[in-house]
Amino acid sequence: MNWLLQTTPKDFGSLTKDFDKFFVGFDDHFNRMAKMHDEIAKNIPNYPPYNIRKADENKYVIELAVAGFAKSDIEITLEDNKIIVKGNAKDDGDNFLWKGIANRAFTRVFAIDDQIELKDAALLNGMLKIALERIIPEHKKPRKIEVKSEEDIITTKSEKQLLTEELSQ
Repeated sequence: MNWLLQTTPKDFGSLTKDFDKFFVGFDDHFNRMAKMHDEIAKNIPNYPPYNIRKADENKYVIELAVAGFAKSDIEITLEDNKIIVKGNAKDDGDNFLWKGIANRAFTRVFAIDDQIELKDAALLNGMLKIALERIIPEHKKPRKIEVKSEEDIITTKSEKQLLTEELSQ
């Protein structure tokens, strides 16, 4: 993913030009990826640090290190196939001799696929964990199709005649 973030929009277009030969109808996906690249490349944040784990075949977890933030300081929004995580820590205004713990506001954006569903989010020991799951519709799941013989599918004479006519055309 880092190579994607380091390319310029011009380079991104050249990366996708050869996909036309193999993928039909994916123009919107490529345009959306180019738009996301442009948005991300403007301001690549590095705070707070995060992990993305694949917990299972169709389950993922985004973990953000948000020590010092309370549940009420964190807002998670799902919008246009993007998970937007915002943190607004309250400035306690205490007199610090040294303040080495960053307590600054942040926004993290994660692009997700159409089939990914946000299941849950929890804050535990300074780690915000966002549970995701890929939901595959029944019609998109792989299935085996039994190959039948002519005798198996034709039960009446009219069906046999109809099939013969269709094959001869």
